[in-house]
Order: sequence, then structure tokens, then C-alpha cells
Amino acid sequence: MALLKVKFNQKKRVKLAQGLWLMNWLSVFAGILVFSMGLFLKIELRKRSEVMDNSESHFVPNSLILMGILSCAFNGFAGKICYDSLDPAKFAKWKPLLKPYLALCCVFNTLIFLVALMCFLMRGSLDSTLAQGLKNGMKFYRDTDTPGRCFMKKTIDMLQIEFKCCGNNGYKDWFEIQWISNRYLDFSSKEVKDRIKSNVDGRYLVDGVPFSCCNPSSPRPCIQYQVTNNSAHYSYDYQTEELNLWRRGCREALLNYYSNMMSSMGAVILLVWLFEMSVMVGLRLLHTSLESIANPEDPECESEGWVLENSLKDTFKSALENLKKLGKFNQVDAGGEGAEGEEGGKTPAITTVS
Repeated sequence: MALLKVKFNQKKRVKLAQGLWLMNWLSVFAGILVFSMGLFLKIELRKRSEVMDNSESHFVPNSLILMGILSCAFNGFAGKICYDSLDPAKFAKWKPLLKPYLALCCVFNTLIFLVALMCFLMRGSLDSTLAQGLKNGMKFYRDTDTPGRCFMKKTIDMLQIEFKCCGNNGYKDWFEIQWISNRYLDFSSKEVKDRIKSNVDGRYLVDGVPFSCCNPSSPRPCIQYQVTNNSAHYSYDYQTEELNLWRRGCREALLNYYSNMMSSMGAVILLVWLFEMSVMVGLRLLHTSLESIANPEDPECESEGWVLENSLKDTFKSALENLKKLGKFNQVDAGGEGAEGEEGGKTPAITTVS
């Protein structure tokens, strides 16, 4: 029994073709939307590529851009087919291409669905690339005189101000690195010498943070140096008092920003996928309804359209049998070649009669 079997007359076929033509052009605009989302995401990731460890995070935006281009091409072509299907003479030239085209549509819709899933699942890979990238960026914060790294201080400062964050996982990350350049240190000072000698790496470590970690909404002047020294500040206890520094780490802030963006994009792409699936089903119904016309010379006669000629179970069984036959055919060919080789390698016995 055919799946989604529908009876059509001339009027219904015309309405279906016209509706599909309109839906295909709407899908072209949906493809432009997908392309635009991919381009926007790529630009947003490029903006902060300095604090990302590698380029793996660009796989999703590149996939969105590709899917958008393919969507415009596929649906533009389908719109032309639907328009020509109103004229039997014009439709005849597209008839041999419809089955391969529908097979490509199945592959294309599967890819769109996978890209939508990747938008939801990208958080894990983005988390690791941000963690390592921010760690490296913070190490280069002090290298304002080093070519290729002189921009990192500005990048980190603008990032912390824009996203209201501090450090990689929190403000205490700045305590573990030397973020003050040596050019601003007085090496004749005993305090500086003692701090440098206090660790094996010879770094100048302080319990302080850059100015960009300060929360301007705090009523108290920013305490960015000697953050953990209660006696250095009046009426201050860093363990109990709400600090006037951003508590959230930049990794979490960026991860939430990109995750929310990609989740929204994933939801939109799922809607596009559902729309594309409905267009593909409609095109299949139009194709089968036109092919099953009993008398091509009488376009007003009734016909039947379906999505699958047999039930889903029977179609699946038939596909498995075809695969098995294909496998057996390959085995027979391989066996035949082996037998020919053996026969060719044999030397005929020669008997002599005396």
C-alpha cells in the first residue's frame, strides 16, 4: 500500500504546482537567511579569534554558509520545475531528472538537520577552545612591546569591559600570571625583588587585577590591588564583602553568549528544515500525480500521487534486498575473476605416444 496516497484532478494539480512554486521561492529567502546567519556567526567568532585556541569553531558557520547557498540553488531549480509542470510539454524535459533530484533533496535535508544539531552541540568544543585561548591571551597581556602581541592588552580589556567578566574562570586567574610589564617595574625596589624571588619562574605576581575587571556600578572605589589583603583597605573583608570586581569568568560569559546565539540559530534552522521537508513531500506528490496520468492527451483526467509507492516497511525491505543483491553481484564478479586467474595459471598436460 502506497504511503500518503492522494487523488488529484486537474484543478488540484495546478493548485499544488502553484503552491509549491511559491513555497520554493520562500525557501530561497530562507536559504538567504541561513547564509546570513552563518556569515554573522563567522564574523562574531572572527572578532574574538585572538582568545580562541584554534579554528575548529568555524566549522558550524562555514556549514551554515554552504547550506544557505545550496538551499538557494536547490529551491530555485525546484521552483522552475513547478512552474513548468503547468505545461505538459515543458514538464516532459524535467521528468527524467526528478527522481535523482528528489534523492539529492533527501541528502540535502539530512545535512540541514545535522547542521541544526551541531548548533546545539557546539558548546563542548567551544568551551575547550575558549579556555585555552583565554589562558594564552592572558599570558600575553603584558607584551605590549612585542610585535604580534601588542594588541592583546586592548583585546582582553575590551572583552572584560564588554562582557562584564574577569579572567578565564574568575578574577583569581590574574593572581597566577605576571600581567604587569617589566618596563613598569622598579627592579631596585626591595618589594619587587622579593616578589620575583618568591617563585621559581622569576615572575612578578600580585594579588591584583587589570582595571577592566572593575565594576563601575559599585558604590566603593575599585579595589584592584591587594585584593586579598584586608588590612590594606578600610573596613574591608574580601571573603565576606561583595567585591567590586566582576565575579564571572570571561570563558563562561563568552560561552553563554555564543551558545545562546547558536541555540537560536539551531531553532531557526530546524524550522527551515521542516519547511524544506514539506516542500520535498509536495514535489514528490506532484511528480507521482503527473506520472500516473492514464491518458497524457487528456490532462483533465484524475490521477493518484504518493510519497512512497509501497509502505515504509516494504520500502525498507526492498532497499535491503537491493543492497544484498548488489553485494552478491560483487562477490560473484570477484570469484569469476579469481577462477579465470587460476585457469590461466594452469599449464596443460602434454602426452606423448610412442
